[in-house]
Amino acid sequence: MRQALVAIVLLAGLGAATVALAEPPSGIVHEPGGSEHSKAQLGAGLFAANCASCHGPLGEGVERANDRGAGGIAAQGPSLRGVGELAPDFYLRTGRMPIAHAGEEPERQRPLFNSREIAAISAYVAGFGGGPKVPHPHPDYGSPVEGMSLFTEHCAGCHQIVGEGGYVSGAKVPVLQHANATEIAEAVRIGPFLMPKFPKSQISDADLDKIVAYVLASQHPDDRGGLGIGHLGPVPEGIVAWLVAAFALTGVCVLIGSRLKT
Repeated sequence: MRQALVAIVLLAGLGAATVALAEPPSGIVHEPGGSEHSKAQLGAGLFAANCASCHGPLGEGVERANDRGAGGIAAQGPSLRGVGELAPDFYLRTGRMPIAHAGEEPERQRPLFNSREIAAISAYVAGFGGGPKVPHPHPDYGSPVEGMSLFTEHCAGCHQIVGEGGYVSGAKVPVLQHANATEIAEAVRIGPFLMPKFPKSQISDADLDKIVAYVLASQHPDDRGGLGIGHLGPVPEGIVAWLVAAFALTGVCVLIGSRLKT
């Protein structure tokens, strides 16, 4: 009887922990009966509940931080006027928004809203003052070889040649292994966090298709003739090669020395 009671208590605790992990972070509010609302109603409700405290009720932004944000989050955020559907779609679909603290680097995580909610919020934000729409890249039209050249010129300095990310002053550069075509194109046009944005005058839509094609191809590299070693780039791979050579030469020297003694 006692063993059965203990088992029930453990199962109840495990269930409670599972539910707690499944719950969204503080501040995330979903519209009850959202499937019954029109797109405009859903977007307005979700924005008011989750975004307005940091970005202002009309997307005008909040310059000075205060503690009146949803879920106790310090409210402060940039203006959303003129960003269109592009910026909110990127930040919401990659789980980079909402964030817990103003000023921190938004990092990729599980999206906190479903596709319909993201589309509704993005459309509502676009109503503040127009702006670019969500891009629709065509990587099948682009050449990965030419894309590699463009990526090397514009992106590899931070993301590394195969998109493994890294660190720069004041930011952690994200890996690109989980990004899809739309997210890659959005990031190029937006320039999230410290990343520079590239307008069409710098990277045309045709060149963007090539970059997207290359990044998607780099997500499944063909390591012919050797080990990938984490695809960290030529410098760390060269260091590994020198270390292996040093151990090999040391082994040869030890072997020759032992033979000379005999």
